[in-house]
Amino acid sequence: MNNTKTIKSALISVFHKDGLEPIVKKLNELGVTIYSTGGTEKFINDLGIEVVPVEDVTSYPSILGGRVKTLHPKVFGGILNRQDHDGDVAEMEEYNIPQLDLVIVDLYPFEKTVASGASEQDIIEKIDIGGISLIRAAAKNFKDTVIVSSMEQYEEFLNIISENNGNTSLTDRKKFAAKAFNISSHYDTAIFNYFNEDEVVYKASETTSKVLRYGENPHQKGFFFGDLDAMFDKLHGKELSYNNLLDVDAAVNLIEEFKGEDPTFAILKHNNACGFAQRKTIHQAYVDALAGDPVSAFGGILIANTKIDKATAEEIHNLFCEVVIAPAYDADALEILKGKKNRVILVQKEVELPKQTVRTALNGVLVQDKDYITDKLEDLSYPTNNKPSESELEDLLFASKLCKNTKSNTIILVKDKQLLAGGTGQTSRVDALRQAIEKATSFNFDLNGAVMASDAFFPFPDCVEIADKAGIKSVIQPGGSIKDQLSIDYCNDNNVAMVFTGTRHFKH
Repeated sequence: MNNTKTIKSALISVFHKDGLEPIVKKLNELGVTIYSTGGTEKFINDLGIEVVPVEDVTSYPSILGGRVKTLHPKVFGGILNRQDHDGDVAEMEEYNIPQLDLVIVDLYPFEKTVASGASEQDIIEKIDIGGISLIRAAAKNFKDTVIVSSMEQYEEFLNIISENNGNTSLTDRKKFAAKAFNISSHYDTAIFNYFNEDEVVYKASETTSKVLRYGENPHQKGFFFGDLDAMFDKLHGKELSYNNLLDVDAAVNLIEEFKGEDPTFAILKHNNACGFAQRKTIHQAYVDALAGDPVSAFGGILIANTKIDKATAEEIHNLFCEVVIAPAYDADALEILKGKKNRVILVQKEVELPKQTVRTALNGVLVQDKDYITDKLEDLSYPTNNKPSESELEDLLFASKLCKNTKSNTIILVKDKQLLAGGTGQTSRVDALRQAIEKATSFNFDLNGAVMASDAFFPFPDCVEIADKAGIKSVIQPGGSIKDQLSIDYCNDNNVAMVFTGTRHFKH
């Protein structure tokens, strides 16, 4: 069996016509008979190239406002017939069905229409019926038919037919078929997710992918599926690694908590903030964030909630850091930051982040709603006799946002809207607190007047006692333990203020 096929006839019916002209001209040069419909037919005619209307084949006009144009046995027979099958060959001749060796068809822009905020009726009309049926039919019959299902494939296809005088190999056709099924399955997923309101079903599809240098470690392969260009403008530096992307994700989610607030700067390492501060200027916010842990900051990810100026850039330039993220940069600041060849500089765009988190587990995936609750003043209850001052309340809420975005078990220590230290990822909350206290004191922070945040309740009074003896007199925690009263009693006996949020923020 000869695996090479010569294209002698083509059906072309596309929504996106950019880049189509060179293909049509090449097919015409090769003597290919072209069939088409509607706007594509007019486009080809306007090029001065002969085209056969599909209506001439089916003897039916486009009906129902264009909803039905190509749904006909003579069209699908031309695509699906098996050229090495005697019965198919006989039926093609009996019913006068034209052979279709090539199908160039794309799909209505359903996702873009949904994203545009269009009406439901406009969205429904962008659910392609004929197009997706043609794509699937041609892909199924890849042994005899080649399918081009997206304008992104035009250049590749044009190169193949130009270099091979209109011939395609079985390998070519199977490759295009795989691309077609990728497009059709993604399309169906998007439509289902638009319609689905009741079923607990996990369907996801990402057609944009990037091969990373490696995964978490050099011996692991790594890939990113998503559209980084929608998230950031990359201004400088090397390619982001798997670990960079994990840290950038943590940084973006953390800084989102402080959107629209005073200048705030975060330094992250291994998904956790090792430095964090909010000040009147972004320069001072960076200086104080770095002071929180200048050792861990080495090789970290830096992110700001406002424009980075020259003074801040000069400070940053003294630190080896992997990535700098901000909504904008002054021109002179950018030139300074570009002074390190590999330093990645990103401009963060306004993009809605996913509402769910997904991770693999065992032989499946775990899906959950994102932790969208940010503890606010109105959420707090005051179980202790001593109440926090206004400035302490500000620090408590500030600390709770950090706590929410730090690996459990965690304790966060804050003073004057500066992260003094965190105890992260510990199996014991007491260990987390001791780790935080030891770290803060190692950098000469005075814990008197500092506040403490915990991501979950205290089952015993040991944590508030340890914190109190370190000088901490104000605590924020979810509450909800059957032994809450033990911690409350200790606070009352030792003039410690404690507030409950009513919301746990585990982050594993």
